[in-house]
Amino acid sequence: MSMKPVVALIGRPNVGKSTIFNQMTRSRQALVADLSGLTRDRQYGDATYEGKSFIVVDTGGIGESDDGKGEIDDYMSTQSHTAIHEADIIVFVVDARAGMVGADADIAKQLHILGKPVYLVANKIDGVHDAAPAEFFALGLGEPYPMAASHGRGLNNLLDDLTETMPEQVEDTAPDGLKLAVIGRPNVGKSTLVNRLLGEERVVVFDMPGTTRDSIYIPYERNGKNYVLIDTAGVRRRGRIDEKVEKFSVIKALQAIKDANVVILVVDGKEGIVDQDLHMLGYALDAGRAIVIAINKWDGLSEEQKQILKSDIERRFNFVPYVKVHLISALHGTGVGNLYPSILRAYQSSMFKVSTSRLTQILEDAITANPPPMVAGRRIKLRYAHLGGHNPPVIVIHGNQTGSLPNSYRRYLENQFRDVFKLEGTPLKVEFKLNTNPYAGKKSTPTKAKMQQQRQRKRVQKFKKKGNKGR
Repeated sequence: MSMKPVVALIGRPNVGKSTIFNQMTRSRQALVADLSGLTRDRQYGDATYEGKSFIVVDTGGIGESDDGKGEIDDYMSTQSHTAIHEADIIVFVVDARAGMVGADADIAKQLHILGKPVYLVANKIDGVHDAAPAEFFALGLGEPYPMAASHGRGLNNLLDDLTETMPEQVEDTAPDGLKLAVIGRPNVGKSTLVNRLLGEERVVVFDMPGTTRDSIYIPYERNGKNYVLIDTAGVRRRGRIDEKVEKFSVIKALQAIKDANVVILVVDGKEGIVDQDLHMLGYALDAGRAIVIAINKWDGLSEEQKQILKSDIERRFNFVPYVKVHLISALHGTGVGNLYPSILRAYQSSMFKVSTSRLTQILEDAITANPPPMVAGRRIKLRYAHLGGHNPPVIVIHGNQTGSLPNSYRRYLENQFRDVFKLEGTPLKVEFKLNTNPYAGKKSTPTKAKMQQQRQRKRVQKFKKKGNKGR
């Protein structure tokens, strides 16, 4: 199964990369991967245009000085090992107002060496002469796309050409089965766990051709149930485990999370829970995926280290009390078998089904036990609830003044549904819809009786007027 193409936005600071990113992803809440070991913050987002899907990466700026040559080389060498090397397509953004500067020419040189498809965008054309973008022809990257990103002007022309050779998104081309993704920082033991989960009896390795960035889909069976392991660690065969070469890639993790039904987050017990682990967990939650956490290398800890780690787990994972945490040793196999019941429970929770009447009954019981607050002297009325989606489950509640519901009450309702249905390991989204009058703003068509009444009323009023004049 080939992955979504990756488009990297590059250029000097303040040329409008982030604005183009937000226009492409139609979002102002992009993921920011602020991870140690990555030289600069990057934003990752999903974009869809005319049925074509791709991932957009907004890279950091190249440096505040326009002609700091050393900065250019440093930037290109560090960034090219991450976003730029992982990208299939590069969008190079320049500033039409500022005109061409030395830094632009230096970046163009590096792009020629990379030899990847490059689309040159001359941004901020509003308020400049029509011929202004022409000077960027000198970069040798073809005709620049004129754009005013803040207004969205010129974006569709770029996207038309950018997506022309991209494949249509095809759903479910991976093998059938419950899809598991093992994610985590480098060297936490993902590769060892992958091979443990697959077990000794693995026969078929589903090794699909693709780029080095593609994840491998490995179908296997356990206790009569089909699974597909999305192997992001890049390890396909037992005996070829060298975790030193296992590279961290946000894109690879994001791809796997999007494709999975259940995500297993592996944490290194010896190092403890670090911010990177919480970022990875955040990605999975944002994608709405069911999650199981595996704290690896548990066997190698002293009693004191175990106690410290246990209190750390309680403190740092307290915002996801519904996620099951397992203490395992992938190397020795300790506790790995216990992951499966949690994986199945998390998956069943994410796909649960329930009737509208049952959901509405639970909503009514919750309101009886703890009524919503008053707003401007009026009680908020929540009328009924229905299921709006799976993976993650979405419960939609209809009522009036729902926009005034405090967050504490929203959380109360979410916890009520979670407790009643015993939902474990999955995020639950509770959405609120405002009841609207379907006839508001519509002119009613009068019935015959109504028209007769109106005529009668007019005649009576006419006689009254005549009578008043005669007085």
